[in-house]
Amino acid sequence: MTDALLAGVSKNKKLISDAFDYIWTHPETGYKEWKTHEYLKKAYESLGYELTPAGNIPGFTAMADTGRPGPTVAFFGEMDALFCPEHPCADPETGAAHACGHCAQSASLLGLAAALKEPGALDGLCGRIMLVVVPAEELIEVEYRKKLIADGVIRYCGGKQEFIARGLLDEADIAVMIHSSTSPLGTGKVNRGSNGFIFKSVTFHGLAAHAGGSPDKGHNALYAATNAINAINALRETFRDSDHIRVHGIITSGGDVVNTIPDKVTMEYYVRAATTQAVSGTNQKINKALSGAALAMGCTVTIEDTMGYMPRSYDPELIDVAIEAMEMTLRDTVYQPDGWGAGSSDFGDVTMLMPGVHAFIGGSTGKVHGSSFGFSDPAATCEDSARVQAAMAGLLLCGGASRAKAIIEKFKPQFSTKQDYFVFLDSNACKKEAVEYREDGTVLIR
Repeated sequence: MTDALLAGVSKNKKLISDAFDYIWTHPETGYKEWKTHEYLKKAYESLGYELTPAGNIPGFTAMADTGRPGPTVAFFGEMDALFCPEHPCADPETGAAHACGHCAQSASLLGLAAALKEPGALDGLCGRIMLVVVPAEELIEVEYRKKLIADGVIRYCGGKQEFIARGLLDEADIAVMIHSSTSPLGTGKVNRGSNGFIFKSVTFHGLAAHAGGSPDKGHNALYAATNAINAINALRETFRDSDHIRVHGIITSGGDVVNTIPDKVTMEYYVRAATTQAVSGTNQKINKALSGAALAMGCTVTIEDTMGYMPRSYDPELIDVAIEAMEMTLRDTVYQPDGWGAGSSDFGDVTMLMPGVHAFIGGSTGKVHGSSFGFSDPAATCEDSARVQAAMAGLLLCGGASRAKAIIEKFKPQFSTKQDYFVFLDSNACKKEAVEYREDGTVLIR
């Protein structure tokens, strides 16, 4: 069974390579991937797939059905690029560039889709294979996404979160994704998972005054912000190593003119950790630091929290399937049983509801998310990825889909229902004035 699928990937090398070339040279950031969407839509339809579109956002799903009952295994391909105007292949108008390699995911998934349509490819398999062409993994251009939410276009910032909300993944039982990495071509690796995070928008409000003539009459919002940075840094020794906490931020606006006490300073922060509990608990510590820093300078602070992405927690038996598939198709495979990634992805949200694994295939080069990012041999990288995914499909759905069924039966989801998942997402979202000065001289910290 697996041999036929692998042969189908090899047969469609040009289709894979052409898709990579097109998407690489037409980078688009999240929820704007309409050129990529149209290209892939035509490619999938030309293969004979009936698509389920996402609607008023880019992306769709397609299904390959064996005709025999069994679970549905979903394979994901992300479409979005980053904002990286210094990249040599960046769009000169938008500054978008594929500096993370999602173009390879989309091309690889198309290769898997083509292989599934080859004669005999599904012989001996049970169940279905869902192909998920998904937008907006990189959580950037947050103000744009907030406007989409305010306008009722989307409910959540992440593409996979939005697909969950729209019911596009309701039929999936298992989730698989392969990402490129800067390890050598022909190699694969997988760890146990990676962090989730909360995104924070912070605004300190002070009182402007002449910085030379009457600084005593002002309340310096910039100093409140720097106090907050120092307070957050002082908290780092309270972070447990096992929680893999990362807190990082930037000042996005620090004042207007040098001779005026700044009365408004804005910041953005990520609070990352390995569990939902650690993310929420650490975020509360950060909010206390922000509030105390504002109070120390007689300022106020507006804190707006948005739940970013859930931690990626990989199913142990799916990890085994990924390793076996990589050993079948690649030169070398590395499993990091104690490995944990400090980055984040909305694939983590999927793993909260169903067993999932997110493995890596070597072949990209340079600095990830940087201007030097590229591929040593993009066609070979994409083919490797498609072959691993094809092998995983065969391993999971052969023999009456016994391995897939066993994985599903043992899986204990973080959230028992989608509604519980949405409640948690929404409960971590808030916008509040954290410091209130009362007429009686007392101060309320929220």
